Amino acid sequence: MTSSAADLAHRLAREAEAVCRLYLSNGRRVGNYWQVGDVRNTAGRSMFVRLKGRDRGRPAGKWTDAATSEHGDLLDVIRESCGLADFRDVADEARRFLSQPRSDPERDHWHGPSQAPTGSPESARRLFAMTRPIVGTLVETYLRHRGITNLNDIASLRFHPRCYYRPDRDEPTQTWPAMIAAVTDLEGHITGAHRTWLDPSGIDKAPIDTPRRAMGDLLGNAVRFGVAADVMAAGEGIETMLSLREVMPNMPMAAALSAAHLGAILFPATLRRLYIVRDSDRAGDSALEWLLGRTQAAGIEPIALSPRGGDFNEDLRELGIDALRALVRRQISPDDVLRFMQC
Repeated sequence: MTSSAADLAHRLAREAEAVCRLYLSNGRRVGNYWQVGDVRNTAGRSMFVRLKGRDRGRPAGKWTDAATSEHGDLLDVIRESCGLADFRDVADEARRFLSQPRSDPERDHWHGPSQAPTGSPESARRLFAMTRPIVGTLVETYLRHRGITNLNDIASLRFHPRCYYRPDRDEPTQTWPAMIAAVTDLEGHITGAHRTWLDPSGIDKAPIDTPRRAMGDLLGNAVRFGVAADVMAAGEGIETMLSLREVMPNMPMAAALSAAHLGAILFPATLRRLYIVRDSDRAGDSALEWLLGRTQAAGIEPIALSPRGGDFNEDLRELGIDALRALVRRQISPDDVLRFMQC
């Protein structure tokens, strides 16, 4: 194994359960192992992935298939579950998961001070610095079209009029207007950025293959709306959390950007109650299950918030704000109804 592969495998092993929940989603945790049918994510119980290492051998991330005697590490899991053949593609996918810069041969040996590696936290900070407030921009049009009207105090969202978009490494770069979201750690430092490219009309996302992409260090971090103390809500999508904010404008909220990252979100030391905002799909169920265990182990009260449709933005658009308010009111603590819900 090359030093690059060994380093990636080691970093993946530190997040073994998150890797398994994303790439081996047909399995489940059993003690210190993830159990699934095989490395290609078939349902079953013959393959075991060690989730936690020991002082003597048996490191985290190693797996064995008792039915076939196959064995390997988490790079093999990514390769087989995603159907990848070339190691560069496997490494790129691993780096995407770890929120590391993607490999770029033209930049591999660059050490100058004026450029930041593509996809790095520094690159994300520079992108965010090139943006402007969303008031009066296509971002405001886009959010209002999705039923989101409370745009006060959301400094984590900005507008870029000509944000670069590259469909593939071999295709020419395009430019589209974009909503840029700052991903921050618990201290408020920008560690990454999330881009939502927009149609020039502002009424929808841009008509491109992947209109949403994230960059930088995402694991444990989030797009934040307000500063959390003892109570906060956390979910996947930006629009989902902004929709919930329409009826609880004073509750601190965080968008982790994916189910896997939601399951790994870090909690403030002062947190005593976490509202887990789930999407109605299998990935949302997995994130909820994982966070229920993590919060209870940390002495934090978890409360699940479930939409009637696919997510809370869908509920806001299809049911209206009064129905959304009633739906949320039934699910949150009575103390927080008085504290956070808009009259």
